[in-house]
Amino acid sequence: MDLNTLQEGIRQGQVRALAKGITLVESTLAADQKKAEALLTALMPSTGGALKIGISGIPGVGKSTFIEAFGSFLLNDDTSRRLAVLAVDPSSPIHGGAILGDKTRMEELSVHPRAFIRPSPGGGAAGGISRRARESILLMEAGGYDTIFVETIGVGQSETLVASMVDVFLMLQMPNMGDELQGMKKGILELADIIAINKADGSLKEAAQRAKIEHEQALKLVPAEDKPTPVVLTSAKNKEGLPEIWNELRALVETWKKSGRFEQKRQDQVVQWFERELGEQIQAIAAEHPAYQGLFKEFEAKVRARELAPSVAARTFIKSILNVGQ
Repeated sequence: MDLNTLQEGIRQGQVRALAKGITLVESTLAADQKKAEALLTALMPSTGGALKIGISGIPGVGKSTFIEAFGSFLLNDDTSRRLAVLAVDPSSPIHGGAILGDKTRMEELSVHPRAFIRPSPGGGAAGGISRRARESILLMEAGGYDTIFVETIGVGQSETLVASMVDVFLMLQMPNMGDELQGMKKGILELADIIAINKADGSLKEAAQRAKIEHEQALKLVPAEDKPTPVVLTSAKNKEGLPEIWNELRALVETWKKSGRFEQKRQDQVVQWFERELGEQIQAIAAEHPAYQGLFKEFEAKVRARELAPSVAARTFIKSILNVGQ
């Protein structure tokens, strides 16, 4: 499929074209990267229209079940909605592909005509997010998907990274968190826009209610620009609490849009993306381009020999290749 056919197929909402486009942007082959850049440049005017929701939580919290239930709820709530899910899985050490297969765990969504699920390999990238997740999101937007879920592998650096590429960050929590909550106050609680206590059913219902109170109390200690982060009880298994989450999410977005925070956040995110890419691309060029390999090796040797601090070596190297004053 040539690039013109591919980009037109994506614009027309063709699932096969979108899948091929994402495969192209995820490729590490130099020839594919050039094609991917051309594809993204052509499709940029068609991006920016989707509501992007990040979803994270510890292993076992039921992210896939929740996404299946919440996604199905949103599709039933609005028959014109198109939902895409970027489900990032750990990579196979053999072939580098996704190995958990979220698509097989979301049986209802995987066959829905207005849903698109893309299991994507983490590829060893920091933060539980695939290396080209942002580009994949752009292609999904260009393909006409107005709501996009970004699921992470787990927790750790993933909260910070996923929060930097979505409009709303939803953190799933388990009942019976106990003392673990204390260690999360300055991390998860500050990043989450909405907290959902999942599995609030059966024998865990009372524990979930206690967890809700504990989270609300902890959130009072976290500085907030707006009202405290909402905490909602949900049971993905029983499909309970989903309208409440959606109402909280819509209210947040509406408030942010009125204040200008929504658009400002998006602008800040693309600038951060540019700065991140700039550093990575400079490093790639320095290590691979024949004109700079010798100089790169020279500074690398000085760092190994502890003759220069890494920060000093990096700054001096960049100034050397850019030919700017010291």
